[in-house]
Amino acid sequence: MWNKPHLLNALADLLLLAAAAAALAAAAVWVARVPALPIERVDFAEPLANTRREEVERVLQPVLKGNFFSVNLEAVGGALERLPWVRKVQVRRVWPARLEVRIEEHRAVARWGEGRSELVNSYGEVFAAVAGAERLAALPLLYGPLGTAPEVLARYGELLAQFAAVGERPVRLLLTPRLAWQMKLASGMVVNMGREQPKAPLSGRLQRFIETYPDTIGKLATHPEMVDLRYPNGFAMRLAGGGKGN
Repeated sequence: MWNKPHLLNALADLLLLAAAAAALAAAAVWVARVPALPIERVDFAEPLANTRREEVERVLQPVLKGNFFSVNLEAVGGALERLPWVRKVQVRRVWPARLEVRIEEHRAVARWGEGRSELVNSYGEVFAAVAGAERLAALPLLYGPLGTAPEVLARYGELLAQFAAVGERPVRLLLTPRLAWQMKLASGMVVNMGREQPKAPLSGRLQRFIETYPDTIGKLATHPEMVDLRYPNGFAMRLAGGGKGN
């Protein structure tokens, strides 16, 4: 081997590479353990509307370990995402001693179910959080089988637009386990829409009801207690006091 210069050069290159790798590994261990370069500040990119400062400090304290290089950004983000109003977190290092945190909070657009402090955000995701009574009262109530929140929220948006044309506003929308729809309007009237029907789609029955609303319900002195839209060619009404109409 000693009379083969190209082999000696290759061996020297390998030894140099190994030495460099060992030096880098030692440097990484030193950086991770050295008490210098501590995290001095955590900044939030936007103000938080629903998450309190004391909640943030409580969850960050156990995970802000190590220094600028060794702090676990995933652990920091994961701790913050466990807070009730936090939907998504991004964390990045800012040289020389700072973390910048960008938090997307849930934007509650509806209540979900009854009595479990569950809300629906603008993505149709159900989350558990506490909100003030006044704020809750302004939100519609939605409910349905497990996993149907996006569908129920989308249907609510469609109904909100449709009934605005006749001066009504849905305040409650229910999808039953048998996939039948029921809605309550701000006027107190309950609209039983039933299930999708191959020969009489729900969209067609709703459109017919909206079109005939001004000349039917719109002319009544008081709104019916309940309207039944499950009929393929019309709808039935239950008037206050138990009377019926169609």
